[in-house]
Order: sequence, then C-alpha cells, then structure tokens
Amino acid sequence: MLNVAVLISGAGSNLRAFLEAAADADYPARVVAVGADRDAEGLQHAADFGIPSFSVPFRAFESREAWGEELAAQLRAWNPDLIVLSGLMRLLPERVVNEFAPRIVNTHPAYLPEFPGAHGVRDALAAGVTETGASVIVVDGGVDTGPIVAQERVPVEPGDTEATLHDRIKPVERRLLIDVVRRIATGELELGQ
Repeated sequence: MLNVAVLISGAGSNLRAFLEAAADADYPARVVAVGADRDAEGLQHAADFGIPSFSVPFRAFESREAWGEELAAQLRAWNPDLIVLSGLMRLLPERVVNEFAPRIVNTHPAYLPEFPGAHGVRDALAAGVTETGASVIVVDGGVDTGPIVAQERVPVEPGDTEATLHDRIKPVERRLLIDVVRRIATGELELGQ
C-alpha cells in the first residue's frame, strides 16, 4: 500500500476525487494526511474521510525557507511514500523538493510545457489556442518544468471562459492523477532517482 500525503491551497475538488478513489479497497494507495498552506476549505474533505490534516500557513513565517522547514517537518511526521500537490498554489522551497524528490507529483491544468505557472487556463484562452489539456508531472526546482508522467489534450470550445474551460479540465486532471498514483503504487511507473 502506497502512503500518500496531499497538499492543497483551496477548495480541494481534485483532493475529493482522489480521496474517493483511495477509499476503494482495491485501490493500492491510501491518503495518510492532507496539508494546506492556509486555512483551506478543502481540509473539510479530509475530515469527511477521517483523514488527519495539518496547516502550515505561509503568512505565519518570516521567509519561504522557514515555511518550507516547517512544511518538511510536518510531512516527515507522516512518512509518505508519495506527496501529491493537488492545487497547492505555492512553489515548494528548494530544500523541500530536494528532501522528497522524486516522490512529489503535481497536477497542472495545461498540456505542459505549454502554459506553465499559476494561470494555465487563463493563459491558454489569452493565446487563442484550440486545445489545451491537463498534465501530471514530477516536481523539480522549476515552475512546472519537471518530467511529465501523464497528460491529455482538452479542446477549447468557442465561447469558453476561464471557469468553463477549467471545469472541463478538472475531470481529466483527476483521472490522470488517480491513474498515476495507481501506476506508482503497483510499480508500473517509476519516478526515478
């Protein structure tokens, strides 16, 4: 059984889908803890499933590095085999990435390397492309620059807004994430060293 810690920043809709998948006795991974960088409403999903949660509020620390040290300590306490960034809207400090790499994966609402960063959906619409997508990557020290482990195209429909396009991308992100974690748990996918 693969032990997974999930980090979020907001409502946690991808987290909810992942918790539902992990609740299936046949799924080869379980969520051991959910953490957030603020008082995120998505922590309620962890409570709904009886999963322990923690918060390391970024604004409570004098520096990104100090925040990272506390986040790493919290993660260490749960000894996860894998860390999933599911809507965490903050770059992990280098020290955290170095400690846990390559056991950190992130979902992104674009077909990387297209439209990296915090506004992938907005940037795709602004570029006028006819398709974008969803990706799951291994986290490295850059902004959405790590190795891509899964991705899928999603069409941009005429009249799409950021909200409507994101609503179509989210189910693809969820499906990809659930499958990637399953493949890691079964040994079908190795993240490397």
